[in-house]
Amino acid sequence: MRNMIQVLDCTLRDGGYCNNWEFGYENIVKIINKLSLAGIDTIECGFLTNKEKYEINRTKYSDLKQLSFLNPQNKSGKKFVVMVNDGEYDANQLEECRSNALDGIRLAFHKENAERALHQGKIIKEKGYQLFLQPMVSLNYTDEEFIRLIHKANEIQPYAFYIVDSFGKMKQKDLMRLFCLVENNLDKDISIGFHSHNNMQLAYSNAQYLTTIASAHNLIIDVSVYGMGRGAGNLNTELFLEYLNENYGTYYTLSPLLDIIDEILNDFFQRKQWGYSLPNYLSAIHNAHPNYAEYLDNKKTLTVKEMNEIFQLMEAGKRHYFDRGYAETLYLSYMERGSRKNEYNNQFKSILHDKKVLLIAPGKSSEEEKETIIEFVESNEALAISINFKYPHLLEPYVFISNLRRYREMKNINMDRCIITSNIKADKFYIQAEYKELLNDVEAVCDNAGLMAIRFLMIYGVREIYLAGFDGYSHAYQDNYGDDKHAMVMDGQTIKLMNEGMKKVMEDYEKNVNLIFLTHSGNLIRQIK
Repeated sequence: MRNMIQVLDCTLRDGGYCNNWEFGYENIVKIINKLSLAGIDTIECGFLTNKEKYEINRTKYSDLKQLSFLNPQNKSGKKFVVMVNDGEYDANQLEECRSNALDGIRLAFHKENAERALHQGKIIKEKGYQLFLQPMVSLNYTDEEFIRLIHKANEIQPYAFYIVDSFGKMKQKDLMRLFCLVENNLDKDISIGFHSHNNMQLAYSNAQYLTTIASAHNLIIDVSVYGMGRGAGNLNTELFLEYLNENYGTYYTLSPLLDIIDEILNDFFQRKQWGYSLPNYLSAIHNAHPNYAEYLDNKKTLTVKEMNEIFQLMEAGKRHYFDRGYAETLYLSYMERGSRKNEYNNQFKSILHDKKVLLIAPGKSSEEEKETIIEFVESNEALAISINFKYPHLLEPYVFISNLRRYREMKNINMDRCIITSNIKADKFYIQAEYKELLNDVEAVCDNAGLMAIRFLMIYGVREIYLAGFDGYSHAYQDNYGDDKHAMVMDGQTIKLMNEGMKKVMEDYEKNVNLIFLTHSGNLIRQIK
């Protein structure tokens, strides 16, 4: 017999990883209303947590009373749920589920905390809420462990028991293995749920596959509008509902979903994109938390091959939880490979002696104010050093290279005039500086190439440095670089932290060196001296 198929939309919860859950109150209400109009069976409204203070514009709640905007009289058969991460909310604090607009609670937990989570789940169910059990990273369970968990779930009788593809790694054979375990061991009155991520572009095909399997259980498929979700995102609501309408005679209405995309989500997507990417693919194949992919990608210094090498260095026990400190240590350890070679150090010190020194970063002002730069170098016989690119308007400037990705992109460059950091593997160069010596203590810009170049010159005794192209970062990525080929997309929060970090570090450096801006300093909000 064919199982009944329902959909659960998690845009307001899983999508919150893309905008810090700051949808805005009016947008929250609008999304819920539009999802209801589309005919979504279950709408997830966000997280319930004691770890953060409630703000009306966010979909993280500390008390169910904050969900009072849900009108139970107009629910039209829809279910409303929230998610609780194990350890972030005590189920004993829940009020009894009577006339409350909320129907259910999704309880997410990792394997090592299953016993504690099941105890909390029992309390949730006793309070009258429909309980959805979400064993995170389901692939981490052996068959015996998963069957044992299913039997314990049967004792509680949740509304639904889920297969969770937390890292977007499941292929059809993996999904079939877990589904068979659940199908044959879970009590028939309990629904089977499936929550997927799209790291390997398999969320849609896996969901379709599940709908073809004859089952004695009802099936719940998690979706999110426009695929909005952490990293690679989730199964698209609009795609899956269209598939169900065409193949299973359902009558979901798609136009309200298009309104959500057009009127709300497109704006968030422009600020911080989600969806398939090679870093997210790497996190999946290495069975690692997607935040590691985001962390490494945001560095903007690594090729995909090098990211893969860092994933390979991760300890197995560290992969399932994101540990920022561990990620930073691993990244810096990888970048610190190699050794310093100082054959020409004294020669370079003598070249610097009594010279005016100009550092040229690739910011837009380096192109827009090229006449200023050329005139300064020629009239002062200044020593020019461009950073991670060869400045095209000067004849044979020195080039400071700390970025592996930029190094791979450089063509026809005179390596005899290259200053490289020890993370760069090269057979020929002028000077190789110790990577670790050039770092600063501000995480967002600890290995920013411009700041590393300033630090490099400070170590060589330079006490006055002219700066060009140090423009900071703009939300309009095409405005960040003089050459569009260097342009890269970054989310707003990263840009903010990088601008603040650069300003802070420069102010600290100015205690020991005079920094003079030759070109407009843009988003660094610094006066040209």
